[in-house]
Amino acid sequence: MPARDGDLLRVENLRVSFSSGKRTVRVVDGVDLTLRRGATLGLVGESGSGKSVTAMSIMGLLDAAGSTEPGSSIAFDGRELTELGEPDLRVLRGSDIAMIFQEPMTSLNPVMRVGEQIAEVVRLHTSATRAEAATRAVEMLDLVGIATPELRARDFPHQLSGGMRQRIMIAMALVCTPKLLIADEPTTALDITIQAQILQLLRSLREASDMAMLLITHDLGVVTEMAEDVAVMYAGEVVERGRTADVLRRPQHPYTRALINTVPKLKASQDEPLEAIPGTVPSPANWPVGCRFADRCAFAFDKCRIEAPPMFQLEDQEAACWLHENGEPLPAEPQPAELRRKGAAS
Repeated sequence: MPARDGDLLRVENLRVSFSSGKRTVRVVDGVDLTLRRGATLGLVGESGSGKSVTAMSIMGLLDAAGSTEPGSSIAFDGRELTELGEPDLRVLRGSDIAMIFQEPMTSLNPVMRVGEQIAEVVRLHTSATRAEAATRAVEMLDLVGIATPELRARDFPHQLSGGMRQRIMIAMALVCTPKLLIADEPTTALDITIQAQILQLLRSLREASDMAMLLITHDLGVVTEMAEDVAVMYAGEVVERGRTADVLRRPQHPYTRALINTVPKLKASQDEPLEAIPGTVPSPANWPVGCRFADRCAFAFDKCRIEAPPMFQLEDQEAACWLHENGEPLPAEPQPAELRRKGAAS
């Protein structure tokens, strides 16, 4: 991935491992990502693909068992984050980089009023007085669409609905106007109406502040609505990336196409069954040799199970699939097995 002047975040060869006793398991394996200033990058894939671990490593929030391996690079706004110590990362988090987590109830302090939690972020990263931070907290509650913000600032998290708690998390994340917001499944636990409201809120706040966003989700509809660019993860690796419109209209990796085909279609008949991807994401403790999607892939041939494919450039997209070795696009249908074997041999 060539460097661009407008890049805010650049992740190269990211490898993350977790240790348990004498055993070490790599769960993110050679991930490359680029996010432009003011843009949104969608990071999609099934549960267990490594999306959230990638985000936590960018934030420097891996637990004691996890570590970013040597050779990994996370460059943010000209600084190499893997070289920073915890004190420097703590200053960076909340001010320049902020994160919204999947479940706000587990991220908010249950014994602190929500206004105090927002004000605490302000006081930690600025020279604001206690009164100024409290005023700023109420302003943020109003900005994220919470009615009677002065009253709600005195509520505890359990007194608020799921949608309101998510708005509190957004207020906390954005109160110091970060350059990058990482949103990890920000609408997963919300009903469809509240999801739409939260996505519209994130979009409007991003546009108003020219903030970049890394949006982690398994929902392709959310990516379509929110992200200019998308990267598809499978089994700890990025298998396809490009402009969202291009990737979703012309997917070039069999896994991406399979994900798209699992989305219910509006014009489908009642008798038409939903498509499903056979099998499950392999365990990081037992990743297969070769392409990690091969055992679930209708296009796979012998070479796929022997050798891991590199990223192939296809116009404005990249995909890690041996079918592109000769520069050809992903075929509409899988070939018969004997033809696939013949093609691999040639």
